[in-house]
Order: sequence, then structure tokens, then C-alpha cells
Amino acid sequence: MTRTLVTIGLILVAAGLAWPWLAKLPLGRLPGDIVVRRPGFSFYFPITTCILISLIISLLFRIFRR
Repeated sequence: MTRTLVTIGLILVAAGLAWPWLAKLPLGRLPGDIVVRRPGFSFYFPITTCILISLIISLLFRIFRR
């Protein structure tokens, strides 16, 4: 349990340090992401981005499990 928490913490620290470069990726602006803009109202649901991130995380878990 301790090793898992330390690993998750290190991953979060690395993601925080890499945030300026990660923000430049087109994630969140992919085709299929739902954006509704009306006067005084904005709705954003990044469904394609969520699916892509889920696939990447699943692949990483599968690779590191072996």
C-alpha cells in the first residue's frame, strides 16, 4: 500500500512539473468533444478526450502489469 501511494504521488508531482508542456497538447479540443455555447451559458463535455485517456491508462496498466 505504501509503495502504491508513493508511486501515485510521484506520478502526480511529475504531471505537475510537466503541466506547461502538457497544456499545449490538443487534449480537450478533439473532434467529438461536446461544446455548447449560449449567451450566459457554456457546457463542455470532453467525451473523446475521456475515451482516449482511458485507453492510454488501460494500455499502461497492461504493460506494467507484466
